[in-house]
Amino acid sequence: MSDIHDVVENATLVLPDRVQRGWIAVSEGRIEEIGEGRAPERGLDLGGDLLLPGLVELHTDHLETHYMPRPKVRWHPLGAVLAYDAQIAAAGITTVFDSLRVGNDPDGGGLGGELFTLAETLDEARRHEVLRASHRTHLRCEMPTTDVMESLERFAGAHRIGLLSLMDHTPGQRQFRDLDKYFIYARKTGRSQEEIRAGTERRMAKGAALTAEMRPRLVEFARRHRLPLASHDDTTEADVAQAVAEGVSLAEFPTTPEAATACHAQGITIVMGAPNLLRGGSHSGNVSAEALAEAGMLDILSSDYVPGSLLMAAFELPRRVPSISLPQAIACVTANPARATGLTDRGELAIGRRADLVRVRLAGEMPVVRQVWREGRRVS
Repeated sequence: MSDIHDVVENATLVLPDRVQRGWIAVSEGRIEEIGEGRAPERGLDLGGDLLLPGLVELHTDHLETHYMPRPKVRWHPLGAVLAYDAQIAAAGITTVFDSLRVGNDPDGGGLGGELFTLAETLDEARRHEVLRASHRTHLRCEMPTTDVMESLERFAGAHRIGLLSLMDHTPGQRQFRDLDKYFIYARKTGRSQEEIRAGTERRMAKGAALTAEMRPRLVEFARRHRLPLASHDDTTEADVAQAVAEGVSLAEFPTTPEAATACHAQGITIVMGAPNLLRGGSHSGNVSAEALAEAGMLDILSSDYVPGSLLMAAFELPRRVPSISLPQAIACVTANPARATGLTDRGELAIGRRADLVRVRLAGEMPVVRQVWREGRRVS
């Protein structure tokens, strides 16, 4: 079976408020009808497998991994985009915000001009209609860099932007308060320890001044273009107060309980990493996603650096935190990220929504993607 032409029957439907055995009817890429029990006519029989809305991913920089699989190695751009897209779809993700870094460190961190190579390649793939998932752009703006605004304005002149985040990876603060952990992380660039330490000293000396200059300009850009704005790695209550004043609506990966609590109190949507939940904690030693979920402060999960982790985490969440139902956990990877970015046409099994669907079978406790449809068309 390739596309869905009419009815999907004998499915375990994960609806917004319950799980039930039933069927859905699809017409012209939309969900036309939902029913319980036996379908009124025969259709695609799922044999009791789970049927979920297509997953919505807000923050994955995995495309950069496909394009730069080794330090100083660059893969064929279209080949990288298509391999990444296939992996995304196979993970059950039907809408993905491709996270591309804007702003280049003097020591070589960043995409450089290859930011535009990847954006142009994504556009080329769209023109040829060879993408499986629906792709949007999340620009990760590294504030303590001299070229971030110039690159952002140039990008906006040629490409659409769906989400903008304020990043500051200066060693010694936010995600990298622990310098020893930062040095371990930085080794993946292929630089020597001496090069890393020299670059760290430069970044620590100049980072605060550059961020103070660039941050208000980035905030003004987001307001002017009416873009959803995300903060990143908030650590203190002061970080959150600044984000509130700037109109931030999403907090990606707050690093401390204090920052998460402040975000929650201010109505800022909290995004945490699926790998954090599955591993039982942050690889950087920051607050765990599970702890925030237990406190009722987890809104969205992101696969971050492992696309397949998104679905796994959604099924693991109710096991870790029994007060969270499966429909609530699935909303963390579907309806909640869709709503946070203004995509009101997807994210739920509901009449009128896009027929972005994922068929899942459980192998023990492991959710396995069996089939994926985007707007009723089979993509994986």
